[in-house]
Amino acid sequence: MNSVIIYDGIENRIVSATYRNLMIGAKVVLVDKASDRQLPDPVTTIASPVPTGSLRIKLPATVQPGDYYLKALNGHGASVALSAEFHVS
Repeated sequence: MNSVIIYDGIENRIVSATYRNLMIGAKVVLVDKASDRQLPDPVTTIASPVPTGSLRIKLPATVQPGDYYLKALNGHGASVALSAEFHVS
């Protein structure tokens, strides 16, 4: 079962994404493309028992302008999916 996270867009510092095949307890994190470093905030945990859904992630003021992507981590912390890259202004 391949997990997928799809970046849908960003508006007013809110990132929209959809996911498939992510189980309850999976985490979605923001990664800085330039350094490939996972940011400590925001971290979104999948709480729905349904493996398909959508996310709206509000970016805190500490997220600087730059290029980022979303990474989905399973319950063991292993990467299971990456989104397309996007730019935060």
